[in-house]
Amino acid sequence: MAFPLTRHRRLRRTAAMRSMVRETRLSVDDFIYPLFVTHGTNVKEEISSMPGVYHLSLDLLRAEIEAVVASGVKAVLLFGVPDSKDAVGTSAFEENGIVQQATRAVKEWAPDLLVIADTCLCAYTDHGHCGMIHHDRRTGHAEIDNDASLEVLVKTAVSQAQAGADIIAPSNMMDGFVGAIREGLDAAGFEMVPIMSYSVKYASAFYGPFREAADSTPQFGDRKTYQMDPANAREALREAESDVVEGADMLMVKPALAYMDIIRMLKEQYDLPLVAYNVSAEYSMVKAAAANGWIDERAIVLETLTGMKRAGADLIITYHALDAARWLKGE
Repeated sequence: MAFPLTRHRRLRRTAAMRSMVRETRLSVDDFIYPLFVTHGTNVKEEISSMPGVYHLSLDLLRAEIEAVVASGVKAVLLFGVPDSKDAVGTSAFEENGIVQQATRAVKEWAPDLLVIADTCLCAYTDHGHCGMIHHDRRTGHAEIDNDASLEVLVKTAVSQAQAGADIIAPSNMMDGFVGAIREGLDAAGFEMVPIMSYSVKYASAFYGPFREAADSTPQFGDRKTYQMDPANAREALREAESDVVEGADMLMVKPALAYMDIIRMLKEQYDLPLVAYNVSAEYSMVKAAAANGWIDERAIVLETLTGMKRAGADLIITYHALDAARWLKGE
């Protein structure tokens, strides 16, 4: 006996039909492209653990920005690789800091391209931590001085806004960082500059290649005292709630692949735009497997990014952005 096709099978029979009933659509408008900018001239150094990602000096940054604009990607996230470091991360908030210089240049070359400035100290401190270090005389232990860190982070955020950053993206995970930065930006006349908070940032093994890229490996200890335990989910809601109350305009989950449940949880709980960070090791694993011929890079990347969007991400920070934009155009 022949049974009729079910309704679901009928809706999957042709490519046109599949496209019409597709529930999740990935678009170039979803992507934010991270860039690593550094001092010097004629610098284009590939990061060994992140094929296709480079340290770029300002004179070579323009060509990359032109490629971003041509791709249709609407935003870049700037990370600085400074030429000097000290205990308080002075070069993070200097008027001529590398991110500040790059921001002014990008806004001159491509005024409509959104510039997002990463606001952290780990790449600028000689100890590699995201805040100020306090040495306890009694125990001899070094620990993060949260309140002192907030003062420097506010100075950094304000200097980035003064340089022309469209969005401030604090990634330091200090207690109260969103509220402090919001207050500092408002006092400096930048009430309309939004904050994209790294609200839920796990102490993850997926950051390894980034630490090479940003030269930000801690010189002692780790970041587990101020980044989240990968085993915790309910804590993510508390962290996000704190940032919402303090004035965050966008929330972020970092990393993305191992935390799809967290993305979905925040999407269901809050109505702010939600950002997923497709981090360095997630990128590098795909690149390594593709280089060995084990996977179809294009198919894997587009499926992965679609999964992040389906989980609830409104925006995706990804090193695949330019390739994905090209593939979505059918190139």
